[in-house]
Amino acid sequence: MAGPLAAVDIVFRVLQVLVVANIIISWVPSLRYHPLSQWVLRLTEPMLRPFRAIVPVGAGGLDFSPVILLMVLWLAQWATVRLLASL
Repeated sequence: MAGPLAAVDIVFRVLQVLVVANIIISWVPSLRYHPLSQWVLRLTEPMLRPFRAIVPVGAGGLDFSPVILLMVLWLAQWATVRLLASL
């Protein structure tokens, strides 16, 4: 992988790491007030909002929207990388 293809792959991977960080922040409430956590939440919440509107919070207050977002990101990454590699 080289050039633009690698850059696209890296962007998707960074987004996935940010979503996982969002999950961890939600498990440890004291992290929410750290400046880095605030930055992560500002970046990920707009991506999660559409999924939260569709998928209600589950039993026990479990929010599955980050898992759905991760699956969408993985699918988009796979499709985009495949498409760019075929050009």
